[in-house]
Amino acid sequence: MSSPIDFKAVFERISTPYMLMDHELTIIEMNPAYIAVTGRAREDIQGRYLFDAFPAQGESRRLLEESLLRTRDTGETDVIAMIHYAIPGPDGEGFEDRYWSATHTYVPTEDGRGYILQNTQDITELRRLKDAAFRPEAPPTTTMLGDSVLRRVETLQSQSVQIRRLFMRAPSFVAVLRGPNHVFDFANDAYLRLIGRHDIVGRPLVEVLPEIESQGFVRLLDEVRRSGEPFLGRELSVMLAREKGAPPEERFLDFIYQPIVEADGSVSGVFVEGSDMTDRVLANQRQRLLLDELNHRVKNTLATVQAIAQQTLRGAATPEVFAAAFEARLLALSQTHNALTDSQWAGAGLRQILLQELGPYGDERILMSGPDVHLPARVALSLGMVFHELATNAAKYGALSTSGRLLLDWSLSEDGETLRFEWRETGGPPARRPQRKGFGSRLIERSITAELRGEIRADYGDEGLVVRFETPLARDFA
Repeated sequence: MSSPIDFKAVFERISTPYMLMDHELTIIEMNPAYIAVTGRAREDIQGRYLFDAFPAQGESRRLLEESLLRTRDTGETDVIAMIHYAIPGPDGEGFEDRYWSATHTYVPTEDGRGYILQNTQDITELRRLKDAAFRPEAPPTTTMLGDSVLRRVETLQSQSVQIRRLFMRAPSFVAVLRGPNHVFDFANDAYLRLIGRHDIVGRPLVEVLPEIESQGFVRLLDEVRRSGEPFLGRELSVMLAREKGAPPEERFLDFIYQPIVEADGSVSGVFVEGSDMTDRVLANQRQRLLLDELNHRVKNTLATVQAIAQQTLRGAATPEVFAAAFEARLLALSQTHNALTDSQWAGAGLRQILLQELGPYGDERILMSGPDVHLPARVALSLGMVFHELATNAAKYGALSTSGRLLLDWSLSEDGETLRFEWRETGGPPARRPQRKGFGSRLIERSITAELRGEIRADYGDEGLVVRFETPLARDFA
């Protein structure tokens, strides 16, 4: 039988720096690698509040404290890609400028308060490499230098070229802005792809991207130059006109503005680095929307089942007749949802979608008039939602809530690329314009106008609701 693992010994032997804090941000334990990288003695920091052991003010403290509290309060791991955080010098006097990356992980405990485990890396040298690669320096002449010094300069220049090539191919976007007007000194391929422009080096930011001047980013750059402190943005929205003459489109970016500090302490420019998070942000938004729609559709399904039960009960002479008819309509409702799921991938016929969505209410109450139309998958899914909402509304308040009927008529434009559709309710109660738009109304409008780029109009009258819409069929909705 193997001996139990000594986790404390493992912790002591880990080569990367780790430090453990309690719920109040008091330092509990650290490994030798942490002591080595910070240059502090264990007895000087153990048992002390973090910001007493490592004092800091301003943006550096704010970024670190927010990250720690985020991990403590949510239980989720949080990462700081780069933070400027000076630490006391080895002689205990003065401070050393250092740059760090940090990962904060929550460690749960039985009392629910938990610990925070910090893994930190000193990336000061990486920052200096960036400064070496992007700081403009006048090339020395051979008359000023000896052979050995000249070879050293040539080596440094070669390293600078190599570093620039690495940045040019980096997956994250990188740019260097110089002077008070933020003139482009460098921009890598990812940055050029992001903004959709190429001939930008030597031009001021507001000339290259005039659309961002009113969005606050120039003020942020000015503040970084003034304060010498970096700015970190998370999933910030920016409107970029990525094609000539095209309207701006919204992108979501994670980025950092880092001041480029010269030897005399002045800030000569700003180093910009980040990632385009648009796909992730939109995916999260779609997920939230789908959850809202799912919740709404479940409620509507229950309302539909109730309406079907009431209609079936009114026309049933015996309990046996009611049970058979009710079961058949519930089965039709289930098939409708299955067909909509399938249509998301393979497309479906318009008449098929209508029959499956409206079948539970009885074929004798639905009159359809129009040609056979095959709907692309995206159109079929959106119109399936629209018809589901209209049918549910009709079952709750309109023609299907009584003995009324639905008159459905559609046609295609001459080029076959536009669908024109009319939903008319008759024989039911008068239609009244709602005092406010509910989720269903917003879903219908968004599905037609936003998802399908179409147009829709609803008329409310004594004869019942009439909805007319047009939507393109051949458009690429991907």
